[in-house]
Amino acid sequence: MAAQTETKNQSFILTGVKEIVYEDRPIPELKDPYGVLLQVNFTGICGSDIHYWQHGRIGEYVVNDPMVLGHESSGTVLETGSSVKTLKKGDRVAMEPGIPCRRCIRCKEGHYNLCLDMQFAATPPYDGTLAKYYTLPEDLCYKLPEHVTLEEGALLEPLAVAVHVTRQSNIKHGDSVVVFGAGPVGILCAAVAKSLGASKIVSVDINPERLEFVKKFAAPITSTYISQKISAPENAANIIKENELGEGADVAIDASGAEPSIQAAIHVLRRGGSYVQGGMGRDECTFPIMAACTKELTIRGSFRYSQGDYQTALNLVSTGAVKVKDVISRTVKFEEALQAFEDIRDGKGIKVLIGGPQ
Repeated sequence: MAAQTETKNQSFILTGVKEIVYEDRPIPELKDPYGVLLQVNFTGICGSDIHYWQHGRIGEYVVNDPMVLGHESSGTVLETGSSVKTLKKGDRVAMEPGIPCRRCIRCKEGHYNLCLDMQFAATPPYDGTLAKYYTLPEDLCYKLPEHVTLEEGALLEPLAVAVHVTRQSNIKHGDSVVVFGAGPVGILCAAVAKSLGASKIVSVDINPERLEFVKKFAAPITSTYISQKISAPENAANIIKENELGEGADVAIDASGAEPSIQAAIHVLRRGGSYVQGGMGRDECTFPIMAACTKELTIRGSFRYSQGDYQTALNLVSTGAVKVKDVISRTVKFEEALQAFEDIRDGKGIKVLIGGPQ
C-alpha cells in the first residue's frame, strides 16, 4: 500500500437497531494477487439495508457487531494485485458484492449464490460498500463501457437480481407476465421480461404513483392498482384475469414479499404456469397449495444472482434495452446518507444513490 498515502476510510456504519455512525476505518489492503482496490463512487440503497437498520436482522442473518452498510456500488480502480490482467488503475467498474468460496458443490454447479460460505457485502458479519475504499477479486469487477456511467454501474446490482428472478421463471418469447410489487426490483423485473420477449406485462401494486412510473419505464405495459380493501387475493386475481389475461398468466413473479400478493399470484396463473418468489417477507405465510397443485404450477425461489446474471445486466444497460438511469430519483453526498435512508424508509423516491466520500 505504499502508493496510497491516505490513512482514513470514511464509512457509514450500523452500530445497533436504528443507530448509524460515520467512522474512519483503516484502508483495506490488497492481500490477494487477484485483488483490486477500489474507490467507491456511488452506492444505491437496498431494501435489505433499510431492514437491517430498522430491525437488526433478516431471517437468520443477525447484526451482532458494527457493520458497514451498502452493496449496490460502482467504483474506480486504484490498485491491482500482481496477477490481475483485465483491469488497470483508472478503470470504472460495477462491483459484484458477494465473494463465494468457489470450491463447494454449489459453486462448481454454477449456483454460487447458494454457497454456504458466501461473503456478501452488508450481510452479517461482512462489511458493505458504503465507504471510501473497498476490495474485490478481479472477476467480480465489471469494466464499464465508456458510454455507461458510474451511476448506471451502481444499478447493475438490483438489475442482476431482476435478471435472476426473471430467468428463474423460464420465460419464453411471447409469454404473458404479471409482476406483483412495483418497487425497484419489481420495476426492473418488468423491464427484463420485456427485453426477453414477453407479449404482455402486468404490474400490480397498491401505489398508483409507482404504477404510473412503471408504465412509462417498461412501456408498453399494463399496470393494475389493487386496493388494500380487497380482502380475497383470489378476487384480486380474477379482476386482473378478466381485464387483461383471460385464462391466466404464463408467468407470475412476486417482488413484494406481501402475503396477499403471493396468494393472488398463484391464482392469477393459468394451468401449467410458472411462479417465482423474488420478494422477501415474513418467514412463513398462508399459501394456496391446492391451487398450486391442481394447476400443476412450477414454483421456484430466487436469491440474489448467479452465473451470467451480472454480465447480462451489463449487456442490457450497455445496449439501452433497460434504461436503469430512469429509476434514479436523486443522488446525494455521502454526508447526506442518513437522510437518504430515512427518505427511502418513508417511501420517498424509487432509487437513491449515495456518492462516495471525497
